[in-house]
Amino acid sequence: MNLKEQLKAAVISLKDNDSNFEPLALEIFQYQSDKNPIYKAFLENLGVDRTKVNRLEKIPCLPISFFKSHDVITDNVEIQHTFESSGTTGSINSKHHIADLPFYEFLSLKSFEKLYGPIIDYHILALLPNYLERDSSSLVYMVKGFIYNSFSQDSGFYLDEIGKLIYQLKNLLENSKRKILLLGVTFALLDLAEGEYPLSFLEKYKDRLIIMETGGMKGRRKELLREEVHAILKEGLHSDSIHSEYGMTELLSQAYSTGEGFFSSSPSMRVLLREVNDPFTYMPSFGVGKPTTTRKTGGINVIDLANIDSCSFIETQDLGSYSLDYKQFKVLGRFDNSDVRGCNLMAL
Repeated sequence: MNLKEQLKAAVISLKDNDSNFEPLALEIFQYQSDKNPIYKAFLENLGVDRTKVNRLEKIPCLPISFFKSHDVITDNVEIQHTFESSGTTGSINSKHHIADLPFYEFLSLKSFEKLYGPIIDYHILALLPNYLERDSSSLVYMVKGFIYNSFSQDSGFYLDEIGKLIYQLKNLLENSKRKILLLGVTFALLDLAEGEYPLSFLEKYKDRLIIMETGGMKGRRKELLREEVHAILKEGLHSDSIHSEYGMTELLSQAYSTGEGFFSSSPSMRVLLREVNDPFTYMPSFGVGKPTTTRKTGGINVIDLANIDSCSFIETQDLGSYSLDYKQFKVLGRFDNSDVRGCNLMAL
């Protein structure tokens, strides 16, 4: 087993709040700082001596914009597939080159099942209109894998067929014992909740129906706070809580929220918050710095150990805060002048 295979095996074996996360992150940092030309050049321009990086918070994070301007690849891998962000008209899209699709498929399913249980217990109805128009969406690829592994012939994708979706949803709730995962891009779920079709039947089955928004207005609607979106969806879809998925083209790991907007990361992912005006200084967090009872807003840096073949250390343009116990995070919006993205974000 070569080094890369050893690292991937170690990532797969990670558990929640694993003490091995930091030493594994440092090992992956040493590997990528040597084998990833873009990341290596980035560190050299910062004057970073990689041999002196010995703590998680000392690892510099690559600005996410590099995925637009460069091929971020470690160790000259053979590319199997390329995920591409949706972006907006006239924008430059991010590209994430994938060298090990089975590795991604395994981890994404493991992440979901850790929180929600076996995928075979679900029918999956995916309302992802703008994503389905592209064959390079990481979200569509992930959901296709979920549907395949659910062994449900009643699962499927829906473009703009709201009536057909509602018919199938009602049929499955009334005639199947499986739980239903209704997963959709935010603007499409809002269209469903505020549409002309009667949805009062959902009230009876809300214990078996999980409604999950994946973010994204894509210029179709006015940007809203997540709390506003969830209030509309709760009322229109007769649900007590709205779940969320936090992921993006440049990441292979995901985080999920079961309500109230606080996300729990998968074992292969950790979120650190940097000071808004100093990208190289971290705010206090669980295990980093001196804890504080004051909830502050910071820029989100993601350590995604699944990104072994690209870069595991990403400085996003998202703004977030921690829960009071520092074990979860909330996405609050985006830095000014950053691109509107298709992931789970609402404007401040």
